[in-house]
Amino acid sequence: MSPQPRRPYDRRGCIILTGGMPMNVTLIGMPGCGKTTIGRRLAQETGMRFLDVDQAIMAQEGRSLAQIIQEEGDEGFRAVENRVVASLDTDHTVLSTGGSVIYGAEGMAHLREISRVVYLHAAPEVLQHRLRDLRARGVTIHPGQSFLDLYRERTPLYERYADVVVDIEGRNIVQLSRDIRRKLRF
Repeated sequence: MSPQPRRPYDRRGCIILTGGMPMNVTLIGMPGCGKTTIGRRLAQETGMRFLDVDQAIMAQEGRSLAQIIQEEGDEGFRAVENRVVASLDTDHTVLSTGGSVIYGAEGMAHLREISRVVYLHAAPEVLQHRLRDLRARGVTIHPGQSFLDLYRERTPLYERYADVVVDIEGRNIVQLSRDIRRKLRF
């Protein structure tokens, strides 16, 4: 009798990445692209856990994102976000990040080490239509900077860190979850 082929799962049923690490999936992208909604659906369909990184930041800090930005400024918020992200210790989890996560080099290096990173892409017009008050949503944007300026600043960073890019336009949550699973091969 020949031995069974080794499955890409650990003893807890977590999918294993090449190199033996338990797999997480991290969703990145601009505010309004659906990271949280799609992340919850993907977690449900795959049996993975779900973690909203913004919620983790607020729980650890005891303040809302808007309060952190108001009290510490954009750069202070990004430092907090980077610290929290770099300290995440999770497996078999879909992580939904804040749009500014890509500014934290240590945090992004950690996410790339523990997960596959999926960039949810949409045109700026689509995103701007979905958003209202950026500051109230906890979006870090410099005074005088337009949404389009922010989009142009962040897009190359999302592309740099992404293992996979998924275009969200004209597709529903079921289609997007299926596309992510297909591209990640699970």
